[in-house]
Amino acid sequence: MMGILNVTPDSFSDGGQYPTPSAAIDRAVRMVEEGADLIDVGGESTRPGAEPISLAEESDRVLPVIEGIARSVSVPISIDTQRAAVARAALAAGASIVNDVSAIRADPDMPSTIAEAGAAVVLMHMLGEPRTMQNDPVYDNVVQTVFDFLAERIAAACAAGIAPDRIVVDPGIGFGKTLEHNLALMANLGALRALGCPLLVGPSQKSFIGQILDLPVDQREEGTAAAVALATGAGADIIRVHDVLEMARVVRVAWAIVQAQADH
Repeated sequence: MMGILNVTPDSFSDGGQYPTPSAAIDRAVRMVEEGADLIDVGGESTRPGAEPISLAEESDRVLPVIEGIARSVSVPISIDTQRAAVARAALAAGASIVNDVSAIRADPDMPSTIAEAGAAVVLMHMLGEPRTMQNDPVYDNVVQTVFDFLAERIAAACAAGIAPDRIVVDPGIGFGKTLEHNLALMANLGALRALGCPLLVGPSQKSFIGQILDLPVDQREEGTAAAVALATGAGADIIRVHDVLEMARVVRVAWAIVQAQADH
């Protein structure tokens, strides 16, 4: 269970909720108490249409928070960034995972930064960039396209010296996908297991849930629970969520059912 901690004013769900490092650190501690096995800290919004911020601003947002979390809890910390300089500083501050929505394409120094630190990496599929990704995304076969992209990025990461057992893949639910694309990926998560890497899925409060239920972000908990349960059943290794306490309970029940199926 990966708990989401966005220290941003404009993220689609929790933007502005943690305006100070102390508030963010307190939230991280609370998420660990609620069942989070990992904390993912992000300082730059990647919601559809988001505008980039400066390197200095991103660093100022995340580094004090990561340092404080590292002093307060023992779970691994992930830095959600596309910038090698931010990743390098975050790893020095106590993070051990880089969650890069560009799949180490945005910054040419990112692969070597991760490899030299011996860090883990999350490689995510995204069509285009946050500012443009929802501008009429089109695929011939979204599941095959995402599979092929992630296979290519795994090969690139390994070629850069990142150990294969330190690579996690993420289909990028909501990142350059329509409702139909997201549903196809959620329905075929098992196909991505053939990539041979741990699978991270992040459906939490995403727009496809809002489209199905016709509900705003703050009313998507039940829809998120359904997606989390199905992702668990499909073999997702890491579930990335905002509401850790509730979704940890969902995962425990879903996993118990999965184990019962395996026993019979």
